[in-house]
Amino acid sequence: MPDFSYNAIAKDGHRESAVISASNATAAGHMLKEHGLLPTEIIEKGSAKKVFASFANLAPISLMEKITFIQNLSIMLKAGISMPKSLQILAKQSKNARFKNILTEIYNQVESGKGLGEALGHYPNVFSNIFISMIKVGEISGNLDKSLEYLGVQLQREASLKSKTKSAMMYPSVIVGALVLIGILMSIYVLPSLTSVFKDSNMALPITTQIVVAFSDFMSAHALLAVGGLIGIIGGAIAFLKTPAGQRSLDWFLLHMIILKPIVYKINLARFSRILSSLLKSGIPIVEALQVAGESLGNSYYRNIVIDSGVNVKLGKTLSEGLAQNDTLFPPLIIQMLQVGEESGTTENILEQIALHYEEEVDTTLTNLSSIIEPLLLLVIGGVVGLLAVALISPIYNMQGSQ
Repeated sequence: MPDFSYNAIAKDGHRESAVISASNATAAGHMLKEHGLLPTEIIEKGSAKKVFASFANLAPISLMEKITFIQNLSIMLKAGISMPKSLQILAKQSKNARFKNILTEIYNQVESGKGLGEALGHYPNVFSNIFISMIKVGEISGNLDKSLEYLGVQLQREASLKSKTKSAMMYPSVIVGALVLIGILMSIYVLPSLTSVFKDSNMALPITTQIVVAFSDFMSAHALLAVGGLIGIIGGAIAFLKTPAGQRSLDWFLLHMIILKPIVYKINLARFSRILSSLLKSGIPIVEALQVAGESLGNSYYRNIVIDSGVNVKLGKTLSEGLAQNDTLFPPLIIQMLQVGEESGTTENILEQIALHYEEEVDTTLTNLSSIIEPLLLLVIGGVVGLLAVALISPIYNMQGSQ
């Protein structure tokens, strides 16, 4: 009988990987279930499918795929289809091989009696704390359909915000990248032929021309070293930004950069308000909701403040009192609106209004961002071209004047 390697989940939740002998994959699955294991992957040893499965497990799962999953699951549950059957159908319909495998594993766990939230909790790299917390609360309260609805709205807002931010930054990124590439190519192939004329003249050169000549000589003689050094610097910067110190440095920079500062503030305020509103509407206690909302924020300064506010609320303070201690990141308008919401018992509705306000502000700011960045980029490009022209043309005039 052939051997099959398998991955399975035991009754206590831990994962198990081993090899089993059986006549076929189906028989292997039945044998594992008889031993109290839920198979998540069964592949015949030596099969080429294993290689393709490994690559499939590396495929990213987009936010839109998660939104589609939540929306379809909500519709199917409202239509009266059982949870296991809904998951089975959605797993079969998924075009993403990795997501299909994950949904199949989740179906197996739910079919064995586990809750959906508990099953999703085995995949923290795929499903965020918001995802898991809102579904768990929905299952406990019996309002899973409402929780899925709130979660769908939250994810759609998040996807829209990310899409608009990427679109706004695409243009300047392409221009800067093209400018750097053109500068490197010119310094290697074009400038050396021009600067050689100045070297042969043995005349005194302006400081700007000396800099251009030195840069051109270095690039033409050490092009690979320069490009490798540039790649190394970019790679080192990316690696540093992934560390806690690097992330905090980047967060500080973004909160103090003149052009990006208002956008970063509005994005974090909109995201905080939207997430906390969705969590509270789902029935999650405010202390837990603040913890989850804080962990979901990208900026470490906002993240720490929100998490600390949860601690203060646990000690008896109100949310508005906790956030009022950081009026540089949470403006007085938000504090006042939260105070009204706390007094009237409509905090989640007030937070939704705040989220809508700042989401509209972000939309307007991002729409106008290109009109702000374009002239700045033109000024930078014009300045570089102007300095280069002065550095190359002024010596030529001096040479003609001395003849």
